[in-house]
Amino acid sequence: MSDILREVVTINGKNVVLAHHASPIENAGVLEYPDIFRMLNIFDSKFTPSNKNKADGTPLRIYSADRVKIDLSKRSKEDMGFWHRNIDAHEVIICVKGALRWETEMGTRTMHPGDMLFIPKGIAHRSMLCEDSADENVLIELKLADDLTYVGED
Repeated sequence: MSDILREVVTINGKNVVLAHHASPIENAGVLEYPDIFRMLNIFDSKFTPSNKNKADGTPLRIYSADRVKIDLSKRSKEDMGFWHRNIDAHEVIICVKGALRWETEMGTRTMHPGDMLFIPKGIAHRSMLCEDSADENVLIELKLADDLTYVGED
């Protein structure tokens, strides 16, 4: 008798446990639209945003939907010399490489790899190089139009 494999599917915040006789990834292949499952190497030179060496450059848009945008930012030589304010979206910024100091109306934070910063809608902010900045400072920026609720540990 074969072992039963468990798969947990989250639907509307509830975990549903499914039973399988074989791995759910065993299939005959993807016949149409295989690009929906893709992996990107954000360090590849083809993913170079215009803000890499310019203060007034913009991050590179990677994904876009009506209420969510995902951008790649790489700052290396110039501070963001101007203040910026998103009035239609919160920003969640994840530091992947290097370090940057974020100045906001709510205070200043220095981000290092693994740090995630939440900047609420309407709050003015800018990024600046700092003593821990690298030759290339890489960030993933999510712009989220919907309200968010923090559910992590206090």
